[in-house]
Amino acid sequence: MNMIADFDLDGDLLREECGIFGIWNNQDAAAMTALGLHALQHRGQEAAGICAYDGSQFNLERRLGLVGDHFTKEKTIGRLPGHVAIGHVRYSTAGGTVLRNVQPFFAELATGGFAIAHNGNFTNGMSLRRELIESGAIFQSTSDTEVVLHLVARSPHRRMIEKFTDALRQIEGGYAFVALTNKKLMGARDPLGIRPLVLGRLGDSWILASETCALDIIGAEFIREVENGEIVVIDENGVQSYHPFPKRPPRPCIFEYIYFARPDSIVGGRSVYKVRKEMGRILAQENPVDADVVVPVPDSGVPAAIGYAQESGIPFEQGIIRNHYVGRTFIEPTQQIRSLGVKLKHNANRSVLRDRRVVLIDDSIVRGTTSLKIVQMVREAGAREVHMRIASPPITHPDYYGIDTPKREALLAATHTLEEMRDYIQADSLAFISVDGIYRAVGYEGRDNTCPQFTDHCFTGDYPTPLRDADASEDSRQLPLLADAG
Repeated sequence: MNMIADFDLDGDLLREECGIFGIWNNQDAAAMTALGLHALQHRGQEAAGICAYDGSQFNLERRLGLVGDHFTKEKTIGRLPGHVAIGHVRYSTAGGTVLRNVQPFFAELATGGFAIAHNGNFTNGMSLRRELIESGAIFQSTSDTEVVLHLVARSPHRRMIEKFTDALRQIEGGYAFVALTNKKLMGARDPLGIRPLVLGRLGDSWILASETCALDIIGAEFIREVENGEIVVIDENGVQSYHPFPKRPPRPCIFEYIYFARPDSIVGGRSVYKVRKEMGRILAQENPVDADVVVPVPDSGVPAAIGYAQESGIPFEQGIIRNHYVGRTFIEPTQQIRSLGVKLKHNANRSVLRDRRVVLIDDSIVRGTTSLKIVQMVREAGAREVHMRIASPPITHPDYYGIDTPKREALLAATHTLEEMRDYIQADSLAFISVDGIYRAVGYEGRDNTCPQFTDHCFTGDYPTPLRDADASEDSRQLPLLADAG
C-alpha cells in the first residue's frame, strides 16, 4: 500500500488556473473589468491584471494578490483610462507566481498593440515554445500564453483575425482567450469547449467573461455562451462570429459543475447550484448510510450536502466552520504552524458533532491529506462515527487543460483501492458518486461511452486531445506544463 507521508495541504486542492474578462465600449471599462474579476476571484487568487486602451495607447497594470487589494480608483484604476479593457485573475502552481507571469500580456506588433489573457493550458505548449526559441524567439515569461503572442506576430497574414486564427490552429488543449487590439476585442474558445467563455451585454457595451457571475456583478445581460471552436470579434460594427475549425461535439469540463464555477453561475444552461444539489441527492441514493447528521466540508461541499440531506432525510448541520479570512502567508509557515494544518481554515463545531454519527460531504479527494485532517478533526470533536461521501468520482488521472492536479502517482485514488483510501483517511466508510451519477445530475441518462458529453478524463483517463508534451516525456513535462498554465 502506497501511503503518503507528508501532510501537504496546499497541494491537496484542485485549482482552476484563471478567470478572464473583457469589455467593449464602456467609459468605465477598467473599473467594470475590476468588478468582473472580483466576481471571478474564486478562479485565481494569487495575481491579477488589467489592460485598457484609451484610443491612443494601451495601459497595463499587473499585481500579485487579490483584485480588491490593488485595483481601486486610488491605486490603479485611475491609471487605466479607456473604453475597452481585458483582465485576468490567476493561480500559480508548482512554479509559483512572479510578476512576469501575470496576465494580460502585451506586445507591440507590426499591426499595432496586442494584449491577451488566457484561461487553460496547451498540451503542446512546451513543444511550440521550444520550436520558437530555437528559431530565435525571446520569451519574457514562463507562461504558455506568451506562445500565442509569438505565433500571432509571426503569422504571414495581414488581418488580425487571420493572424489570431492562424495562431489558434497551431495550439492544442483547452483554452479560452480574451484579446485586445486598438480596434477590436476578441474572444476564442477551444474546438471542444473545454474551458468556459460567455458573452454578455450592458446597454451598448459588450462583455466576455469566464462565468455568468461576472456579468451579474455589473448588471449585464447574459446573451449566450461562446461556442466551442468559435472566435468572437467585437468592434464598432458589433459582434461578428467566426468558426475556423471543423465542427465537433462539445466536451466542456465536468469540473465546472463539480467544483470550479461559482454556485450562482449558469453553465451550459444549467444552474451550478442545482446541479451540485442533484449530485448530493444521487450520492445519497447510490451510497446510503445510517447516520445522525450530514455535514459539508465548506464551502464547495455545501450544495451537495444539502442534496444528500434532503434525499436521505438525515438533518443537515454546519458541523465545520470555515475561517474566510486566512491568508496563505499571514504568518511565517514554520513546521509548528504547518502542524496546525486544516485548523487554520476549518474548525469543528463541537455542539453539532459530539456523540453523533456524521456523514461528511466533500467535492473531491486529491492526495487525501486534507480529508485525513478533516476526519481527525471531526473525531477529536467527539463524533462516534465518520462516514465520508464524495460528490465526484475518484480522481485517477492528472489534468492537462488548466487544472492544477498532481502527477498520477500522487493521486490517492490512482494508487489505492477504495478500502485502502478509507483506511488512509481513517473514516468508518468512504464512497464516491459514480461517473454515470455525475452525468445524471447534469441531465443525461449516463455517460455515452461512444461520444462522451463532457471532458471527464480525471475519472476515466479518456483524454479528448493529444497530449504531445506529456507523451514525449511524462516525467519531465508534467510539472512544467502545470506550472506554466495560463
